[in-house]
Amino acid sequence: MSRSVPAWLLVRAGPRLVGLALARVVEVIEPGTVHPVPTTEPAVRGVTGVRGRILPVVHLGALLEGTPCPALAGDTIVVVELEACRVCLEVDGAEEVLVCAGLPLSDAATLPWATAVARHGDTLVPLLDLDGLGTRIREAASA
Repeated sequence: MSRSVPAWLLVRAGPRLVGLALARVVEVIEPGTVHPVPTTEPAVRGVTGVRGRILPVVHLGALLEGTPCPALAGDTIVVVELEACRVCLEVDGAEEVLVCAGLPLSDAATLPWATAVARHGDTLVPLLDLDGLGTRIREAASA
């Protein structure tokens, strides 16, 4: 029995290109109106309505860098499924789908939010561990 090769949506998150497991991507949409909400997490931009549901909007680049959201909103929202909840990840663009199993991280890697890397052209792209990062995203969305 053959195992299917995972697919990754490559997105631009701040200064870096990262991969999101395509199996967890619900949809990619243009950002609508985002309403600010009180929060202690600087990566949370606010909430928005998506198909009749109010979802948190988390700026992925800011979350990964541990910085506040940039003044200008990103061009793209990626709605992802994290366990039983959906979250909008604000990114600067969705670039392409990459089908690959990923390469193991080196022992020297300091990417606690990555599960593997993939070769894309001449660079290695971190493939995000949405389960591991999901805890951080849920904490950010509820802060």
